[in-house]
Amino acid sequence: MAPQWLSCSTAVLLLLVHVAPVVTQSCTGGTPGIPGIPGTHGPDGKHGVKGEKGDPGESSQPVRGQKGMTGPRGPPGRPGMKGDLGLPGPPGLPGQPGEKGRAFNPSNQQKSFFSYKRMIPQVPESDTAIEFNSPILPDLDPLLQGVSLIDKSFVCVIKGVYFFSYHMSAKSKVCLKLVKGSEAHMTFCDASEGFLVTSGSAVLELEVGDTVSLQASRFNNIVTSMGSTSHTFTGFLIFPTS
Repeated sequence: MAPQWLSCSTAVLLLLVHVAPVVTQSCTGGTPGIPGIPGTHGPDGKHGVKGEKGDPGESSQPVRGQKGMTGPRGPPGRPGMKGDLGLPGPPGLPGQPGEKGRAFNPSNQQKSFFSYKRMIPQVPESDTAIEFNSPILPDLDPLLQGVSLIDKSFVCVIKGVYFFSYHMSAKSKVCLKLVKGSEAHMTFCDASEGFLVTSGSAVLELEVGDTVSLQASRFNNIVTSMGSTSHTFTGFLIFPTS
């Protein structure tokens, strides 16, 4: 028995030295064989038993933080579409009665006006004030009489806004200018194959002492018949200014 046990021990030691990993074998068996090829996967197993209900999750509502600081104002938006016309509102309450006005007295009113016609046979010179020598309303009440033209011009005595107009008869072509002081404020021209009646008007703001006149230009074909009453020049105060 001793020699057989010794030979088995020697064989085990040699196997431990020369073979890794360590393989335990029986003294009486042969060398282990090569591992076989793994087999194919088997079929899926059956579904297991349904599990218990899980714990509820966190709330789906987001957590609201603190209010932030106001941001800068954005640019203005585009104008919206015009809305429909609304219904008329109810009538308002009657207002308080006004104070009784004072009786009209022409002598208390600020007035400044003139209205003259030209009854002169001579043709007026160019770039000089045209003379109008006959008042249109000579028999008017003295309280309502207009102012006289001084050196063929109207002289302002009440500071305010005035209206001026004229009518002139001419032949072929005529140009007239309304002159304030020494400067032409407006120039009016008209033309026709035969005779014509031209007219013009303007509103001027005047200071006390300002003068206004009507003057002819180089196109000066004014009719000078003594019987003509179509040459007129009129002006009046619309309202005074302070």
